[in-house]
Amino acid sequence: MHIDVFNGDADGICALIQLRLADPVASQLVTGVKRDIDLLKRVSAAVGDVVTVLDISLHKNRPYLMRLLDQGAQVFYVDHHQAGEIPQHPGFTSLIDTDANTCTSLLVDDYLQHRFPAWAVTAAFGDNLRHIAMQRAQVLQLTNQQLQQLQTLGICLNYNSYGRVVADLHVAPDQLYRRLSSYLSPLDFIADNGAIYQQLLAGYQDDLHRAEQVVADFVNHDVALYILPDAAWARRVSGVWGNVLANRNPGKAHAIVSENGDGGYQVSVRAPLDNNTGADELCGLFPGGGGRKAAAGINHLDKSQLAIFVTAFMDKYRQG
Repeated sequence: MHIDVFNGDADGICALIQLRLADPVASQLVTGVKRDIDLLKRVSAAVGDVVTVLDISLHKNRPYLMRLLDQGAQVFYVDHHQAGEIPQHPGFTSLIDTDANTCTSLLVDDYLQHRFPAWAVTAAFGDNLRHIAMQRAQVLQLTNQQLQQLQTLGICLNYNSYGRVVADLHVAPDQLYRRLSSYLSPLDFIADNGAIYQQLLAGYQDDLHRAEQVVADFVNHDVALYILPDAAWARRVSGVWGNVLANRNPGKAHAIVSENGDGGYQVSVRAPLDNNTGADELCGLFPGGGGRKAAAGINHLDKSQLAIFVTAFMDKYRQG
């Protein structure tokens, strides 16, 4: 049996699309909202099973990974988040690079020797790696309109992954993957599935418009922090709005804090684009926190810890 485990965001979906276009196999899909990062906890395997893991932190999934290996599964792991020590096991193969200028889909693109680069470019746009996406797109010789379509699709796929539960999302990630995965190019998907594309785009634009009305709760020269209400639109927009703010103010770090419905906050952090590092370290100071150098988050920050987080956030990104 093949089991494909992937983050429900643009990067996880586009990474799996590339792999399954190159190696079409029937597989069991295991995915969820972007913040559902301990996905391997839900997987059980046996001798002969092949488990592909994409775009979730090895550090967060280590005990479940070791259990799968002990059960006799073969595991192929591709990721760019916090990893810690890489396991040495005959059943384990990994492509892990935590550099701030890469993502899982770009690693898969390199692994496949650039067979489906448009999907990797789409994912890079979704992960707010715009400069890298533009570089990788050069080989595609796209028109400006086509390049804009890939950027918009990447942003919308990423936007669709944010929420406390799948019900918060416009389209469940496994369903979205199935709709996308038969297309050699995302441009073909857009041409054939305009209704889905427009649904995600309209949702993104509407939620972003609501976010733009929110005033920063704390702002200085180095950082800005926004607290959003307990609403599905706020949970959906938290990550992509952080990207918008980061692009608008590349010298400043941003934190988007949302009520999570569990008596605490969900936090999204974006490092300054001019100093694209440290977000994973900051969020890792708090239970349930982690991510990558440029962008990270905390799934549940107790309300009593908010002031401590704000102080740590300011200290992390204080300039001079």
